[in-house]
Amino acid sequence: MMDSSIPGNLTMLCIGILAGVLSGMFGIGGGIIIVPALVLLFGMTQQTASATSLVALLLPVGILGVLEYYREGRISMENVWLGLLLAAGLFAGAYFGAKIATQLSGTVLRRAFAVFTGIVALRLWFK
Repeated sequence: MMDSSIPGNLTMLCIGILAGVLSGMFGIGGGIIIVPALVLLFGMTQQTASATSLVALLLPVGILGVLEYYREGRISMENVWLGLLLAAGLFAGAYFGAKIATQLSGTVLRRAFAVFTGIVALRLWFK
């Protein structure tokens, strides 16, 4: 169950900061940091944690990171276009992913997430 106390709110803010830093560094955040933290630290179900992460992503949370990359000359208009294409895919994909996730049990979804992240980690390690 979610903790609405001040320490719980500070923990949530710290999770957001960590996800933001890692998002700025590696382009990750929601699925790798926020969702596991909400499940493990706040006892949320996998579905509720995924939905909460999506709420956080509704706002233009990446804009400051994008501006910094742009200021440093590390992002081109091609990257912006590709990012917009990804966003369009995310828009549709999030709907279908949510439809699938809400039909699965929390245990099945949590285990599928663990397998997915494990495969990604191994592929990155051995690449």
